[in-house]
Amino acid sequence: MVRAPLPDADGVVGTPRAEVVRDSVSPAGVRLTTVEVTLHRFVLAELNTHRAFSRNSASSRAIPVQRQLDTVLHDPAVPVEFGANQRGMQAGPPLTGEERERAEAGWLAARDAAVAAARDLLDLGVHKQVANRLLEPFLWQTVIVTATDWDGFWQQRCSPLAQPEIRAAAEAMRAAFAASTPVELAVGDWHTPYVRAEDGDLDVETRKRVSAARCARVSYLTHDGRRDLAADEQLYERLVTAEPPHWSPLEHVATPADGDGPVRGNLRGWRQLRHVVELDRAPVDA
Repeated sequence: MVRAPLPDADGVVGTPRAEVVRDSVSPAGVRLTTVEVTLHRFVLAELNTHRAFSRNSASSRAIPVQRQLDTVLHDPAVPVEFGANQRGMQAGPPLTGEERERAEAGWLAARDAAVAAARDLLDLGVHKQVANRLLEPFLWQTVIVTATDWDGFWQQRCSPLAQPEIRAAAEAMRAAFAASTPVELAVGDWHTPYVRAEDGDLDVETRKRVSAARCARVSYLTHDGRRDLAADEQLYERLVTAEPPHWSPLEHVATPADGDGPVRGNLRGWRQLRHVVELDRAPVDA
């Protein structure tokens, strides 16, 4: 079996990667950064424990099974290392040489078994929300993360005590964060991830809706690889009119707080689109 892991931005294969997709700073000096990270799916839960983050990720319920099969066959997520078994949460020294090769072969054999089972379910007509679950341990996961406070995450997940896969992702995120320079925004300006210059001169309300939709999709493009503003608008409407609404993608879109009243949510010094829309839709007491 040939391991074909995901290349990162530097051309190094087999490691998580991260890039800043929007970086802003408010008049009060509070930096708001949105990072897109691709990491091992099996450590996603460790990213999701950080309550300071707004986050969305590509859903196994939305991606066709055949596309996931192609991904897991050509770009399988393989552990960064196979640490030796010992007591406690941290592994011992990583296996090397023939032992490492045997461990990796075992991992990929499990991948092949999962692929065969997922294909069987696909042939039976089982929905992707079930069939794709079998493939998740061997998949990369792309997540968009927006936050104002990162230090706790760096301290915990860049630590030598962290599992190597989440540590590699956190270090990639920290490097992207350090290399980025935030853009100054005034009160009334909006932090809009995934809205780009090639989208043209969009008015602010359109930019907010398009940004939220693309954050939900975790991509500038549609699932079939197109830039489609009409599809973005339609997705936004589905998000906010669903019962219950899907609010989380609107958390990445934010404007500097103007100091008039308390700020809701997890972004210090910023007012999130989610709470603006929720307030607008709240019933008015008679």
